[in-house]
Amino acid sequence: MIAIGTDHIGFEYKQEIIDYLKEMGYMVKDYGTYDKQRTDYPLYGIRVAKAVSSKECELGILICGTGVGISLAANKINGIRAVVCSEPYSAKLSKEHNDTNILSFGSRVIGIEMAKMIVKEWIQTKFEGGRHQRRIDMIAEIEKGNG
Repeated sequence: MIAIGTDHIGFEYKQEIIDYLKEMGYMVKDYGTYDKQRTDYPLYGIRVAKAVSSKECELGILICGTGVGISLAANKINGIRAVVCSEPYSAKLSKEHNDTNILSFGSRVIGIEMAKMIVKEWIQTKFEGGRHQRRIDMIAEIEKGNG
């Protein structure tokens, strides 16, 4: 299950990404917003982050104007490693090396076809583990206040 959320700026992209994910065979849970009415991105960043952190959903996707603000909100939840990507290479490496569990992008920064390429690359890439796991463990210690 993939959680998805957006503010009003990313609303149209959210609909297309949901359809795209379903076409690829993924189940999606929509955490809002559900229309183009002005709203605040932290609400949706936190909803998706809590769903991923609690294991209700395996992964999350967030969209706002730049992808930055909504990812900052998500990263406040323990266990979340949200990344902002504007091209597929960073999405791939963020998953391989950092085991990112939330992908964020900006609907004012990239086109919808680029967004789909980024989503596909990120979703299909697996965490390499090995030497990278040590760094993930270090991040987890920082979250616990032991860093």
